Amino acid sequence: MPRVSQDHLDARRRQILDGSRVCFARYGYEGATVRRLEEATGLSRGAIFHHFRDKESLFLALAEDDALRMADVVAEQGLVQVMRDLLAGGDHPADWLGTRLEVSRRLRTDPEFRARWAERSQQLTTATRLRLLRQREAGNLRDDVDVDVLTAFLELVLEGLVSHLAMGLPAAGLGPVLDLVEETVRRHRPGANGRAE
Repeated sequence: MPRVSQDHLDARRRQILDGSRVCFARYGYEGATVRRLEEATGLSRGAIFHHFRDKESLFLALAEDDALRMADVVAEQGLVQVMRDLLAGGDHPADWLGTRLEVSRRLRTDPEFRARWAERSQQLTTATRLRLLRQREAGNLRDDVDVDVLTAFLELVLEGLVSHLAMGLPAAGLGPVLDLVEETVRRHRPGANGRAE
């Protein structure tokens, strides 16, 4: 039997993730049955669960995929840019964001899921904190508030924005709100206009 190349395995994994994202977006976490996942990915349950232990692992892999992508943006441009990207639409339709509301429910009721989710979300927290520390060293970040407090503030704003978009509420006009958030963490110096977060 010929060996399957790593490129083929990676492409198959990406196919599963892309199809599953659509399925979770359309049906929610609970409604994304194995049969629907098979239809959305075009693959059998055996193929899907060869790459992922179970539906929860698949969903968490999607969350990790999001966290890694966001962490890359945070490292280069800050967490407010992640929020601006969400407003612009990008790869996160409101239906997919709606699954985050279901995640919130599971975080309250399922300790094992909460622990696994925390591992994924820590990547974004770490990237945000490191970005803020670099900005503080560069003199662009306000120095009267602890970096951990600023990190928590930006994460709460992100969660609020995700909930807002997931509920299908209008995004028009939120750009100035993000400008205000950005201005809130920036160090105020005469003539300074560097991005802080």
